[in-house]
Amino acid sequence: MTKYIFVIGGVMSGIGKGITTASIGRILLDKGFNATAVKIDPYINIDAGTMNPVEHGEVFVTEDGDETDQDIGNYERFLDKNILSENYMTTGRVYQAVINKERNLEYGGRCVEVVPDIPNEVIRRIYKVVRDSRADFVLVEIGGTAGEYQNLLFLEAARIMKLRHPKDVLFVLVSYLPVPRLLGEMKTKPTQYAVRTLNSAGIQPDIIIARSESPIDEPRKRKIGLFCNVVKEDIISAPDVESIYEVPLNFEKENLSRRILSKFNLRTRKKDSRKWNDLARKIKNLKKSVKIGIVGKYFKIGKFTLMDSYISIIEAIKHAAYFCNAKPEIVWLDAEDYEKGENKLKELKSYDGIIVPGGFGGRGSEGKIKAIGYCRRNKIPFLGLCYGMQLAAIEFARNVSGLKKAHTTEVDKNTPHPVIDLMLEQKKNLAGNKYGGTMRLGAYKCALKPGAISHKAYGEKEISERHRHRYELNNKYREVLEKKGLVVAGVNPERDLVEIIELPVKKHPFFVGVQFHPEFKSKPLRPHPLFREFIKASIKTNNRHTMSVLIP
Repeated sequence: MTKYIFVIGGVMSGIGKGITTASIGRILLDKGFNATAVKIDPYINIDAGTMNPVEHGEVFVTEDGDETDQDIGNYERFLDKNILSENYMTTGRVYQAVINKERNLEYGGRCVEVVPDIPNEVIRRIYKVVRDSRADFVLVEIGGTAGEYQNLLFLEAARIMKLRHPKDVLFVLVSYLPVPRLLGEMKTKPTQYAVRTLNSAGIQPDIIIARSESPIDEPRKRKIGLFCNVVKEDIISAPDVESIYEVPLNFEKENLSRRILSKFNLRTRKKDSRKWNDLARKIKNLKKSVKIGIVGKYFKIGKFTLMDSYISIIEAIKHAAYFCNAKPEIVWLDAEDYEKGENKLKELKSYDGIIVPGGFGGRGSEGKIKAIGYCRRNKIPFLGLCYGMQLAAIEFARNVSGLKKAHTTEVDKNTPHPVIDLMLEQKKNLAGNKYGGTMRLGAYKCALKPGAISHKAYGEKEISERHRHRYELNNKYREVLEKKGLVVAGVNPERDLVEIIELPVKKHPFFVGVQFHPEFKSKPLRPHPLFREFIKASIKTNNRHTMSVLIP
C-alpha cells in the first residue's frame, strides 16, 4: 500500500516547503524506497507559464512539456528522476477538469458541487501518480500556507484521504519560528496558531518541521509539543544552512526518516546515503572559488533582489562548480545597466564567466547584447541560454557579419535582418491570441557537430534537451553567419532548427549559446555537461587576472 505524506506550510510562505518535501523524498530514497512528489499550486492559472517570474519564481519545464512551479525542479534534483506533468496541479487545472467532465455528462446528470467533487478530482490526480509511478511514497506539497482561503479545498482533499486511509497518510507542517532582533528569543506562538488553523480544517499535524535561523532548543520543543499536541520527538529542527544539500543530513540528525517509517510501521530496506553525504561534506570544505556573473532582468523587486526567477541556473552552476572542486560566487548583473554606457561593461573583466539566461521582451535586450559582445571580444567564457543564445546570434550578425540592424522580430518587427524570427506555427498561435501552453515545450532531439565544444562535452552524437520558446534562429541567415566563423554545433534533426551555436576553441576559450534550457536537467550528483565545461573554462581562463582585447 502506497504511503502519502502531505507537506503544508504554516505562518508564511517561502521558508522551504519545497526543499523540505524534496529532502524527505531523498532520505526515503536512501532508505530503499521509491518516492515521488506532487506540487499543488493554489492559483486559477492552468499552469505556471503565464505567471510573472518575479512574483512566482522560475517556470520549470518538465520532460513532457509542462510549465510548472519551480519546486518540481527541486524534486527532480533531489530525487534524481524526471517528474512529469501529472505531478503538478493548480486550482485552475482541477476546476477545468471538473467542468469538462460535467459538460461530458461524466457525473451522470447529478448536481456537481465544489465539495466533494473538487477534492475528489484532487484525490483522483494523486491516485493517478501512484498508478503511473508505482511509488512507495507520494509526497504532496500544498503551496502557500494553512491559513489561506484558496487552500481549503486541497486541505479538504487531504482530510478525506486520511479518513479513507488512516494508516497510510501523514501530515507534516513546515512552520517558521521567528527570533525578533530586539527580543532575542525564539517565539513559538505563530506555529501554535498555524496548528490551530490546520485543526479547524480537520487536520492534526503528525510532524512539525521547525524552520528558524538557528536550531530549536529543548524548551521550545516541549512548548510546541504541549500546545500543538505533538510529541517532542516529532518536532524536527531545521535551521538555516549554507547549502540546501545539507538539509537531508540535518533531517537525519533529528531521526526524521526513523520517525516517518515507525508511524507507517515500516523498516529501512537499505542504507545508501554515502554519495549524498560525501557531496554535502565536499561543499563545506571547498577552498578555491569561481566568480560567475548572470546578466538578467528578473531579479529586482523594489529594493530586494530575488533569486527564484533563475533557480535552476543557480543550482546548475553550483553542481558544476562542486564537480570542479570550486565554490561558486554568483553575482547578479542588471542588463539595463549596460545600456547606459561602455564604461560599465569593463566590470565584466572581474568575472571568470558570464551567463545570459532566458527571458522575454525588449527590456534589457540591448544591454545583454553589449555584454555578450564584450565577452566575445575579450575571451570571457560565455554561456547563452535560450534568449541568451538568440541575442548572441544577433550580436555576431551585427558586429561580425556586418548586418548592422539585425534583431529579433520579438523586439523589432520591422528589422531588415530578422536573424531571430517566429516559428511558423507560433505565428498562427499569436495571431489567434493563443499564449498559454503553446510555446515549443519539452524535450526535443539535437544532433551534434563532431568535434564541437558541445559534442566533446556530451560525448554523444545526439542528445535530448528541454525547450521553452517561440522564436528560432532564422535559417536564411545560417550561411552568412557560418561564413564569418560562427559554428552551428547542434541541429534538431526533424526540422533542421539550430539548437547550438559556438565559436571555435582556437578563437575563444568557451563561447556557447543553446536554444534549449540545459539547467533543467542538471543534478547535484550529475552536473550538466555544458555547465561543467563552462565552469572548467571559467576556472582555467581566470579572467580576473589575465585580460586582453584580441578580437575587434
